[in-house]
Amino acid sequence: MTGSKKTMRTFDELHLLRESGESQTDWGRLRREQAEGIDPAADEDSPDATVALREAVAKRPVGRPVGSANKEQVAIRFDREVLAAFRSSGPGWQTRMNEALKDWLKSHPVG
Repeated sequence: MTGSKKTMRTFDELHLLRESGESQTDWGRLRREQAEGIDPAADEDSPDATVALREAVAKRPVGRPVGSANKEQVAIRFDREVLAAFRSSGPGWQTRMNEALKDWLKSHPVG
């Protein structure tokens, strides 16, 4: 890759370039090669990484992980400020909300 210039772009920027026709990727060729079962060329700068990446991708499980089978999906409405407080705590907020409700049940028996 001597003389090439690497440019960092966000996914949104790449999407816009593709939609506007400014993408320099030959999507037609890539689709034809994929349909014909032709693998992309190995990365000339790091051929070992290309092999390792393909092996890792091949072993990766497909789909969502199996659930615990002890949860039930329901539609429920909460006050906006309650949801905002839990969501502001970052990823995993639904699990923390579930734990808070279970903790509340310990000191407030229902029925």
